[in-house]
Amino acid sequence: MTQRHLIPAVALFLLAAGCAHLPRQQAAAPTDEAEDVAFALSMDYETLELPLETGAQDSAPEAVERDLWDRIRDGLRLEPRDDPRVEAEIAAYTRTPDFMPRVANRAAPYLHYIVEELEKRAMPTELALLPVIESAYRPFAYSPGRAAGLWQFIPSTGRHYGLKQTWWYDGRRDVIASTQAALDYLQRLYDRFSDWELALAAYNAGEGTIMRAIRANQSRGLPTDYWSLQLPQETRSYVPRLLAVRALIAEPERYGIALPSIPDEPYLTVVEIGSQIDLALAAELAEMTVEELYRLNPGFNRWATDPDGPHLLVVPIEVAERFEMALNALPPQKRVRWERHQIQPGDTLITIAKRYHTTVEVLKQVNDLRSHHIRAGQHLIVPVAVKSPEHYTLSVNQRLHRIQQTQRSGERHVHVVQPGDTLWELARRYRTSTQKIAAWNGISPRDPIRPGQQLVIWLQSEGASKATLAGPPVKRQQVRYTVRQGDSLYSIASRFGVTVNDLVRWNGLSKDRYLQPGQQLVVHVDVTRGSI
Repeated sequence: MTQRHLIPAVALFLLAAGCAHLPRQQAAAPTDEAEDVAFALSMDYETLELPLETGAQDSAPEAVERDLWDRIRDGLRLEPRDDPRVEAEIAAYTRTPDFMPRVANRAAPYLHYIVEELEKRAMPTELALLPVIESAYRPFAYSPGRAAGLWQFIPSTGRHYGLKQTWWYDGRRDVIASTQAALDYLQRLYDRFSDWELALAAYNAGEGTIMRAIRANQSRGLPTDYWSLQLPQETRSYVPRLLAVRALIAEPERYGIALPSIPDEPYLTVVEIGSQIDLALAAELAEMTVEELYRLNPGFNRWATDPDGPHLLVVPIEVAERFEMALNALPPQKRVRWERHQIQPGDTLITIAKRYHTTVEVLKQVNDLRSHHIRAGQHLIVPVAVKSPEHYTLSVNQRLHRIQQTQRSGERHVHVVQPGDTLWELARRYRTSTQKIAAWNGISPRDPIRPGQQLVIWLQSEGASKATLAGPPVKRQQVRYTVRQGDSLYSIASRFGVTVNDLVRWNGLSKDRYLQPGQQLVVHVDVTRGSI
């Protein structure tokens, strides 16, 4: 039996809009590279094309006397501030007056829910504007620092606040789960600092950074409010940027901002589905497109929901009843398609997983395998999608495919990662930067790369062959290094021209564990380097 829980949300107004990213203080427009790095996995979908009455897309939305923006204005609690930093941020936004309307359209499916949750907790409604500066309200946003989702949680903080992250699902992108986690985090920061500006600064820079800045001012007899602290440049701009957005929402006419009217009424509901389901099948049951379902449920990475949950789907209220009826008529065993695979000589779990676009862990789980050992002639049950991969347009693989297929300047080259390769070395070989390679491939510069992984690299030197650009191939040799007194992962990585992530990956280490003198480490050394 399915159950549903009402989520206050909003009716959508479909406005044509181009891609937009957060304007900075500089007068120059951001470069394509900066935009790609900032939103490497964002799909530039500006609106949520939900079922509307015939002709609704062609007519202007009717004016309402009071809408969600009025409700947000009623809950504003941060003091406006006459400060050059705030004024500079306001000026940056007003130089791009269509930015806020585009962000408002992206926020429309989620904003009412967030405002309701803030009011339940008696928190300032300015916090509903925080995703404007974190992600431009893009649930698929992925930053160079590995932060994901509307609220831009990094993996560790997300896990700390209960956001599950698996092959199937990333709770950092789940709008409902990540909003609850973000509000929990912000409330805890406020409880610690008793000041919303300091809490917001800590959300950006971390509690430790803010505490050290406060102690430094205390030791010198200086004020310890946000505006008096010596903070990293990004954090110095963070609160002024939110106050600038607050000003635009509070007085849009004053700043020439035309906000789309968003009704203050519920739109979405969460349905408990009870088991794993193929998202294409779920979309058919709800009479929606797969893209529409993904945009409401951006936490799901693959073609189906996570077999271990959460067993929840967000759908529009208007389709929820027929979706529940259709779902209740479909037994759980028919919600995912299964194939019976006979193991052939030479098969391994890895090769079978690749063939069926799944993982070894999934195969072991559904077949109750306790090891990687399999025998020819045995059979495995394999979950498979009901549609072809390209049908799941907003799955991780399809988002990555779109990024890698985007036409850019230069000549497109595909590099297959070899053992020991690092982004730093590839950037050196191909005369580019780690940031560009990361942006071209929808990853963070901090993400590890794996042997066999395909990376798209755009060669910029005109008239030069790929071989000439790349230079001589890197020759690597595996060596064992004995840890000495005073060694650290960073010092060893620097000595051998590799990264800390490489050492961790090659040796199954944890960055949180100290090295011990006498410990043996495997290092893949570039023997073409002049010296080590």
